[in-house]
Amino acid sequence: MKNDKDNRKQEQKQKENRQILRALGLFSQLGLSMACCVLIGILAGKFLDNLCGTSPLLMIIFTFIGAAAAFKVMFDIVKDWK
Repeated sequence: MKNDKDNRKQEQKQKENRQILRALGLFSQLGLSMACCVLIGILAGKFLDNLCGTSPLLMIIFTFIGAAAAFKVMFDIVKDWK
């Protein structure tokens, strides 16, 4: 009888730990994905600015495009997570 209670408590604790680890994995995936999208936008903008000679213009535009892509990725990840 006591072993059954201990086993149930242990299973409940393991389930909670899995949920916590899954949430941490989601948050780290979101952070990395968003940072990468913005960083790629900035780097692409700087590269094209150096190529075309339009110093800050394309970097600003591609930064906003990268931010928009980051939000799109965020919504897709959260939608698929459910």
